[in-house]
Order: sequence, then structure tokens, then C-alpha cells
Amino acid sequence: MRAITFPLLALVALTACDSGTQGAGTTEQEAEAAGNIVDNSSVAPAPSPPIETGTPAPTEIPAAMRGRWGLVAADCTSTRGDAKGLLTITGDKLEFYESVGTLDTVMDAEPTRIRASFDFEGEGMNWEREVVLDVQDDGGTLIRREYGDEAAPGPFRYTKC
Repeated sequence: MRAITFPLLALVALTACDSGTQGAGTTEQEAEAAGNIVDNSSVAPAPSPPIETGTPAPTEIPAAMRGRWGLVAADCTSTRGDAKGLLTITGDKLEFYESVGTLDTVMDAEPTRIRASFDFEGEGMNWEREVVLDVQDDGGTLIRREYGDEAAPGPFRYTKC
């Protein structure tokens, strides 16, 4: 029994070593048809998944937030340049009366909400702040919240100009 077992195990081991590989007598066309990988094959790479539409790119502020927003009605109508509660939002900036925040890192973005860090500068100072912007009331209201050291307390409620 022992004399038969050893050669049988050796045969099984040799067979296992070659399973799933292209044999020496296999042509490139036969290997491709069998699904085996062929060196230097001209198989095209898989296409990229389609880009979703309707969601903002992770490097910009959503379109629903862009534009001019006022804390009070006079911020939207002032012609004297004294609209201290005016917030103008572009694709990558928050522009206030005396400071500008440039988009740094988007942590979460949806068509009507973004959570991101901004690099601010104004009045000779620089600082970083995490900001959440949330559009409500069918695009008529913007809620701004700040987080981090020395963040402004409470939410700020803006009306679309």
C-alpha cells in the first residue's frame, strides 16, 4: 500500500503545480479563449465607472450655495459698501466684509450641504476653520456653522440676495 501511495501523491502534487496556468503547447488564442492570462496581451483595461451627475465634485462648493447671501435684507441692497453681513460664495471661496476663506479640504458634500475646511485671511491675520454650509427652504436660506478653536458661536442664518 505504501509503495502505491507515494507515487500517487507525487503525481497529484505535480498536477496541482500546473493547474490554472498556460501550458507550453497552448497558443495565445487558446489561452485567451480559456480565460487564462497571456503575457503582453492586448486586452483593453476595464472602463472607469461613470461619473455621477447631480453631486458636486469633492473640490468645489456646490452650485446651490453660490451667490450672494445676506444676514439682513440691507446686506443685499446696500450701495455704500457697508454690507457687513454680506457673504459671497464662489466655487472655492467664502467672501465676507473683511475676510476671505479659500476652500482647503472637502470632508462631505451633497448638492445642498458641504462640510469643509477653509483657509481664512483678513485684517492681517490667517486662520483655519471647519465650516458647514446647509441650504434650506428650496434654496432661499443658507445656514453657516463654524467648528474649531475660536469658532463663532451658534449658526448664522442668511437669506439669498
